[in-house]
Amino acid sequence: GLMIRLVASDLDGTLLLNKAQSLNPEVFEQIKKLKEMGILFVAASGRQYDNMLRLFEPVKDDIIYICENGAIIFYKGEVIHKSLMERSLGQEMLRAIIESPGTEVLLSGEHTSYIQPKKESYANHLMNVVKNNVTIVEDILKVPEDYMKISLYEEKGLEEGLDTWLKRFKARANVVTSGNGWLDMMPKGVHKGMALSKILEMFQISPSEAVAFGDQYNDLEMLHLVDYDFAMESAMPRVKEESHYSTERVEKVLEEIIKGEFEEKRRKV
Repeated sequence: GLMIRLVASDLDGTLLLNKAQSLNPEVFEQIKKLKEMGILFVAASGRQYDNMLRLFEPVKDDIIYICENGAIIFYKGEVIHKSLMERSLGQEMLRAIIESPGTEVLLSGEHTSYIQPKKESYANHLMNVVKNNVTIVEDILKVPEDYMKISLYEEKGLEEGLDTWLKRFKARANVVTSGNGWLDMMPKGVHKGMALSKILEMFQISPSEAVAFGDQYNDLEMLHLVDYDFAMESAMPRVKEESHYSTERVEKVLEEIIKGEFEEKRRKV
């Protein structure tokens, strides 16, 4: 028979629907049951680790965290993998964002978001809406931490400027929009799929034993990697087109796995 050994899920737009900022408590019970069944749960997000830790408080030591869109992976409080960007490239990105009118900068550290805000409302948004650990600095170029992800935020959305940023950096970095005015730049080849493949390797789990859920373009590599790839009903059209399965709620599918009904419903397409 078929065995599911790992479940990976994106957060915003997937496990967190309609801009929710807290998880359905049912999910914590499901994660505990999955763990008892020997099934690993992986939360995969563009968010920072400390932010994800707060979201998953009741089960925080039971799951694996793919953070910063795949740039860093945490398990039981330890970094199990981290991808770094060349400092000179990162400095070029930071300078470009600071010099560009209307764009705010964010440098991801392991446990905090470094910002050099042009507007107070930006710092406020990160601290009180996104609820990140935030460190405000005078000069972001002087932050000593290694670079893994650099983001720019444009409050009114990215439409016009997007092509300029892509043209400038996409040959040297993985550049992705992550919704709501954010553009994330990671080291070349870094995405949630790369991080998930490292986890599968580490735990000797095959893609045929793995389930993944997502809704955005930055979830595609992760969805493509596993046999049981679920696009949310509310996903981007291309994400739905390129996935074998869909669901309106992650919890529905987790329930099927827990009850042992998952396999008979789904033979590989």
